Amino acid sequence: MSERGGNGPVNRVAVDVGGTFTDIVMLHGSTQFSAKILTSADAPERAVITGISDVLDQAKLTFNDIDALILGTTLATNALIERKGARTALITTAGFRDLVEIGQEDRFAQYDVFLQKPRPLVEREWRFTVEERIDAQGQVRIPLNEAQVVALAAELRAQQFESVAIGYLQSFINPQHEQRTAEILRDLLPGVTVSLSSEVCPEIREYERLSTVSANAYVQPLVAGYLHRLQQQLATRGLRVPPYLMTSGGGITTLENGIREPIRLVESGPAGGAILASNIASQLGLQKVLSFDMGGTTAKICFIDGFQPQISRSFEFGRVHRHQKGSGLPIRIPVIDLVEIGAGGGSIARIDHLQRLQVGPDSAGSAPGPVSYNLGGELVTITDANAQLGLLDPASFAGGKVELNVGKAAAALTQQIGKPLGLGTDEAALAVTEIIAENMANAARVHATESGKQVDSYTLIAFGGAAPLHAARLAGKLGIDRVVIPHAAGVGSALGFLWAPASYQAVRSFYQRLDNPDYPAVNALLETLSEQAHRIVQQADETAEVTLQRSVYLRYAGQGHEVAIPLEGQHVDEQELTALHERFTRTYRQLYGRSLDHVAVEAISWTVTATTAAPEIAFPAPGEPTVPTAGAAERTIYSLQQQQRIQVPVVTRADIAQTGQRPGPLVVVDPETTTLVDERFTVSSTREGHLLLERQPLSGAAQ
Repeated sequence: MSERGGNGPVNRVAVDVGGTFTDIVMLHGSTQFSAKILTSADAPERAVITGISDVLDQAKLTFNDIDALILGTTLATNALIERKGARTALITTAGFRDLVEIGQEDRFAQYDVFLQKPRPLVEREWRFTVEERIDAQGQVRIPLNEAQVVALAAELRAQQFESVAIGYLQSFINPQHEQRTAEILRDLLPGVTVSLSSEVCPEIREYERLSTVSANAYVQPLVAGYLHRLQQQLATRGLRVPPYLMTSGGGITTLENGIREPIRLVESGPAGGAILASNIASQLGLQKVLSFDMGGTTAKICFIDGFQPQISRSFEFGRVHRHQKGSGLPIRIPVIDLVEIGAGGGSIARIDHLQRLQVGPDSAGSAPGPVSYNLGGELVTITDANAQLGLLDPASFAGGKVELNVGKAAAALTQQIGKPLGLGTDEAALAVTEIIAENMANAARVHATESGKQVDSYTLIAFGGAAPLHAARLAGKLGIDRVVIPHAAGVGSALGFLWAPASYQAVRSFYQRLDNPDYPAVNALLETLSEQAHRIVQQADETAEVTLQRSVYLRYAGQGHEVAIPLEGQHVDEQELTALHERFTRTYRQLYGRSLDHVAVEAISWTVTATTAAPEIAFPAPGEPTVPTAGAAERTIYSLQQQQRIQVPVVTRADIAQTGQRPGPLVVVDPETTTLVDERFTVSSTREGHLLLERQPLSGAAQ
């Protein structure tokens, strides 16, 4: 990513558009400016422009002074989850119209008689078929019926479709039928976006491929419209550098690539948070870290080992059954492996028909928002509970952008939660926060079990607008003894964007047996993938050195899933293949405790990841205290441990840096968030300005 800062400090700006808040952070050299703006859901670019203008005003700069701008968005995510995407048609091979509904033809909860399967994004009446057939070797068996495509174009025009997904069988081997279909449709249907599975997801497994290309087509008009409008408004205001986008895999890419493949932006915000946690782990020398990102709508949990988050090849969205793997729709893209649950400051609390308190996963969002926002929201949320417990300053919430009405929140808590459960207002608020803490702890336990990890051996790094309030309680439930609250925690994911390298992963399925490979074909494929990935990364950063990492997904013959193994040589030859086989055997034994040495090994997919070096970001040193030390500023909060209201000191990070380690309970205030240090923890400051919470041994009382 080229930066043209002249002789002065480089000005880097990052924007994370969340479901409730839009976070903006700017680094003017090592001086940081930040803002938190309510997301304008009807036109996300409005909050983005407002937020960028806010930080530029703070720094006394203009849009023309920006040297690098990186954007992340939940727009695609929210459109998928809320089913608010474009009117989309799916075109597939004759006879396979219902593949996206049949799915894997299995039951993710075998004995659940009330099991519900996820509903496809494209309804049956919007799925169309065309006569064509290509075999597994890429040979044309039935030519594309172009007359059917032309006739179909007229029907699509009549039904006013905004977007079309094309997914033919075996197109990952030979894309010519998809390409010709797209050519006809683009000629006959100008203005309609067209997505090809051979471009979006050129891999085996038709269900995942069709689901992915459908999702890409479903969000493409929405994302493209937003990005085009934003680009125009930025240019009008004098931005002289191209904006870049954060991807779900933890790298940045160009605006054009984001418009072409918006599905790669789905988890961009959470990816920024994982990048932030990885770099802080490296700063502090923490080999095992649990990243905890809690904003206004969701909470994200990610395990990071050896300073690197794990990258997965797929994820699910819109799970019908909470925490049930297989109950959502699959998306096959490179994505940082994390768990996301509906637990944010705006998550709605209610009493269900069994008189149980439930919190989330639905959120009040930015409009109408929590009751305490005083913007028309009527349903109690986690933010309302925290306001009632005294953990939020009504005048300075979200940097003073939202003034909380605590009295209105208290009345709603009493009416909706307290009276039905026979609780006082404080106890009702505490119940809401305890339920959500247990939900998050359970999600972390499940993720740890699935990943084979022992969660209590990790350090928790908590960031996002709401996470520092809940971090100590979550750590207690998980048996974690150490919590880090990063500098600029309230805008942590946006800050993580600035650390991200330019990156792109190209992938293609190409079946080979290792005992009889086609060396020229394999090397030609790797060369093609390398050129594709290198070209896209160079578009994002023309001057940086690009590193290529090649991998192949291997399995024993007849198995259904593969293991990723790195390719160490520049070309695949007999010597590299022997070493590759040995690496696969070692990895397989580590994963499963055995190897099948008598069974042939198959290569299924080949990938090339191009990446640049991550930029170096310097944190500003802790500043002067903004409130007197020694506890002169205090606040009344409701204590979980003491089950009563108590007076606690209110301090800043600078106070902690100057006074050294302090015992809880106390509250640490930041411009965009608040950290609760309860009775079980002490708090100190690292050299980098991060808060370090350490759990103290209990004397008698249970946690």
